[in-house]
Amino acid sequence: MIVHCRVTYCRGVNAEPTPGRRPTIRQVAELAGVSHQTVSRYLRKNGGLLPGTVERIDAAVATLGYRPNLLARSMRTRRTDTVAVLVPSLLGRLPQRELSAACAVAHDAGYRVEIVMHEGGPEERQERALELLDSRQVEAVLSLAPLPGDGPPPVSGTIVAAGDHDDSSRGLGALADGSTAGEIVEHLASLGHRHLLHVAGPEDFASARNRRLAYEAAVERLGLVSHGSVGRSWSPQNGYDAITALPPDSPVTAVLAANDEVAMGVIRGALERGWDVPGHLSVFGWDDRLMGRFTTPSLSTVAVDREQLGAHAMRRLVAALRDEPEPEPPGTPLNTILVRESTAGPRSQEPA
Repeated sequence: MIVHCRVTYCRGVNAEPTPGRRPTIRQVAELAGVSHQTVSRYLRKNGGLLPGTVERIDAAVATLGYRPNLLARSMRTRRTDTVAVLVPSLLGRLPQRELSAACAVAHDAGYRVEIVMHEGGPEERQERALELLDSRQVEAVLSLAPLPGDGPPPVSGTIVAAGDHDDSSRGLGALADGSTAGEIVEHLASLGHRHLLHVAGPEDFASARNRRLAYEAAVERLGLVSHGSVGRSWSPQNGYDAITALPPDSPVTAVLAANDEVAMGVIRGALERGWDVPGHLSVFGWDDRLMGRFTTPSLSTVAVDREQLGAHAMRRLVAALRDEPEPEPPGTPLNTILVRESTAGPRSQEPA
């Protein structure tokens, strides 16, 4: 199954498009008071133009509703100014934030983006990438999942593999790093919590496994008491069931949930038991979903800078296209702990 989704990013236009015939590059040049060669440089994003010149051309493009004739340009230059992003698996797991950031970088560099969804393993994915390059419809392909081998493609063009997702769009590499779970346990311990519970995600996700392992290692290292790593799904029901299954006299005072949805289920189950959050139970999620910022209490969580991954991957592709040095990786951490209202010290210090 292959699904194509064309995504086109254009410069902002405030005026309505000019009715009738489409405006030409010479009309843009006349309105901006520059030569058509200058407008051509502007459209190719070659740089070197004075800021005032760029502002005048920006205004002319907006006023006229100008759009480049990309078909004519590609026939003249033998370039399409288009790159493809190859995404594994199904729409239900589309990495929207990574894609949005990657497309923004491509747009800023003067490229359009086609998103191509393709099921299969690394070999099938590489074959599809080579087909796209061989069609001459795109100049390069960014794969968000691993490809076999590291050699250059046997056709003209460029392929870059980000490798942030597996064949089913599950997070790999930095996205699967669970070390932040250990930092959360350390924070909870610093608040005085000693009896903890982890409501885990599905074991076939590396991210869920690594969070569980980091939680368990930190609990053991700090001499805390874990009341289990229970549950195995990303659903709110998982969190709800885990909390409602605890005995009435459970000494658990803090819960680390696999993600924000599971944490929401934990909070709902706790409240239905008459356990207030964070007075009776502190709760931590993961992913910084928007809804978690507006719940009562607001949810402590881990913000994951997925945009960083998509943007860096596309910068690598653009650099390869232009035969430029590989860009430096981002200097900011992917995961950031956000402490909000759902976390506080335990109401009383229970014995170890």
